Amino acid sequence: MAQDFGFAIDTLEVAGDHVHIFLDFAPRYSIAKVVGILKSVSASQVFEEFPQLKKQLWARELWEEGYFVRTVGDQVTAEGIRRYLRQHQGESGRQRQLKLF
Repeated sequence: MAQDFGFAIDTLEVAGDHVHIFLDFAPRYSIAKVVGILKSVSASQVFEEFPQLKKQLWARELWEEGYFVRTVGDQVTAEGIRRYLRQHQGESGRQRQLKLF
């Protein structure tokens, strides 16, 4: 997918309930467009390979509507983002669901 759209994936971390992607893309794409491409193409591919999954998901959607984006600049460097991703590798897999009752 990255090659098809000219994206360069620097770092990718897949957790149990979210994904971190450090990505470089041409300025002709807006951030919202890139997120839309990533979500729609990946969902199509997952559902094609695992059609039974769609029946198990709430509203038959793979991805939530929201996302968080941080850009690289003077204060936040590429190495700072890579370090953050390394520090959080696998962390969500160790988290436990809070019990209210």
